[in-house]
Amino acid sequence: MPIRLLPPVLINRIAAGEVIERPAAAVKELVENAVDAGASRIEVRLHDGGQALIAVADNGCGMSPQELALAVERHCTSKLPDDNLSHIAQLGFRGEALPSIGAVSRVRIVSRAPAAAHAWEIAVEAGHKSTPVPAAGPPGTRVEVRDLFFATPARLKFLKTPRTERELAVDMVRRLAMAYPAIAFVVTGDDERTLLRVPPVSDRAARLAALLGREFAENALAIEAERGGFALSGLAGLPTLNRAMPRDQYLVVNGRPVRDKLLAGAVRGAYQDLLARDRHPIVALFLDGPAEEIDVNVHPAKAEVRFRDAALVRGLIVGALRAALAAAGHRASTTVATAALGAFRPGGGSLAPHAASPRFAFPPPSPPLALAEAGNAYLAPRGVSSGAAPSTPAEQTPPASALPEAPLGAARAQLHDTYILAETATGVVLVDQHAAHERLVHERIKQALAAHGVARQSLLLPEIVELGEAEAARLAARADELAEFGLALERFGPGAIIVREVPALLPDLDVAALIRDLADELAEWGEALSLKERVETVCGTLACHTSVRAGRRLSLAEMDALLRQMEATPHSGQCNHGRPTYVSLDLTDIERLFGRR
Repeated sequence: MPIRLLPPVLINRIAAGEVIERPAAAVKELVENAVDAGASRIEVRLHDGGQALIAVADNGCGMSPQELALAVERHCTSKLPDDNLSHIAQLGFRGEALPSIGAVSRVRIVSRAPAAAHAWEIAVEAGHKSTPVPAAGPPGTRVEVRDLFFATPARLKFLKTPRTERELAVDMVRRLAMAYPAIAFVVTGDDERTLLRVPPVSDRAARLAALLGREFAENALAIEAERGGFALSGLAGLPTLNRAMPRDQYLVVNGRPVRDKLLAGAVRGAYQDLLARDRHPIVALFLDGPAEEIDVNVHPAKAEVRFRDAALVRGLIVGALRAALAAAGHRASTTVATAALGAFRPGGGSLAPHAASPRFAFPPPSPPLALAEAGNAYLAPRGVSSGAAPSTPAEQTPPASALPEAPLGAARAQLHDTYILAETATGVVLVDQHAAHERLVHERIKQALAAHGVARQSLLLPEIVELGEAEAARLAARADELAEFGLALERFGPGAIIVREVPALLPDLDVAALIRDLADELAEWGEALSLKERVETVCGTLACHTSVRAGRRLSLAEMDALLRQMEATPHSGQCNHGRPTYVSLDLTDIERLFGRR
């Protein structure tokens, strides 16, 4: 068949398959256009998950009729004034969003510049556009997208339920709202129900608290770091505040929300020995750097970025997160105590005094004070007045004024030879002795490795691994760094590596497989991650098997010593597997459990 030029409408529909894959992608492109237009308020309306209607209105700069006609044409944009792709300062720049959306739906755009006498309207249906006509409308732009994908019915089969598509669209707006706290965002759904509403604020932390909830705000650590012209800021959740999926990880690069493998891998590496492999932290990180060092022109959806110096960026993120987590010391998230109190309550009900009595339509009133005193006098043992408690040895129950000021209190008892019960000035602390000691031992092993390096074991027969010349050169250039982790290697000809020593911690090591993994990681990330992860995994296993076991009886002195070490050791709020090492219960919460408040 002869080669021919495809018609423009078909070209736009093909492009729409890359740019607009679901309603959330259309919402993202339209909201980004509103942000670029300088809007201070953006309203989004969704019907049927965005498939029936997506309406985005802003109070930005608006467009003239000439600009309106160009806006729906491919590769027409106002965001590259100097045609310099190496310095992109705005969210949009490809000029593909509006024509792609118009190629697969029915679009109506009403726009008015602030100084214009009236607005102008243009319509696009399945790629066919009309001529701009005068219309009524306030300053700014309103874009209505109806019947998304009606021109490409096959795409409709791949959409999820309206509820799922709606949640994805709202999450996309949420990510943009995090990046631009000075802009007000409102999202409404079917029946005018408000799905998201955030007012403009000057403080990014306040916006994050509004979007991610009080639970995250109370259990997040501030992140501030700079390196090589890049600045990192934001909030990172404590390890004990985690999720089963990584969807609550928000990463923004130069004001652009992204889902980048490098950044996600850096976050995972920072929490590596603090969380189980199937758990994920909650973070909201904002990375700002020179536009010339970041390539955002990687994919039409603009959800991925590339860094000229990927190792620098990864090191910045890992270092900043680990420093903040170490500075948190023994702190654990408040959700641990909340979950414990919920387990104490029958049926997981509220903390109300009568929540455990569902058979009453109305809770019974409290007994009169005189009746309570009479009952206490009747039940009191002989020789003990109703107004005084039985005497207790002073060394077992000291007065409240004598309680220590230490955060984890003083040990009072050991429960089931596994849990340490400590008393503080404001409540009680329950410590898992094995999990706590496991973290302490692990941190000591890490400090010893940092001070003295990893012990090496010489191979009786050095192993030669055949690689490409480029891979061998990269490994040889990092030989000193690898030697710190116990791996001694050197070049053996143009395309081979000879390994003479391996870490003593890894006796059954597949040397050839490890060398190939390291070569791949150096090519992709600029760092040798496999060796570090294996050494750290062995350290965690050693800590687990050499720590105090559950079932061992401890003296009060030993329990107190463990508590004091926890207070002085970073990351002691969770064990190596991400489980909490202690639960702190406030006295007021305990009193609520018994209906005393």
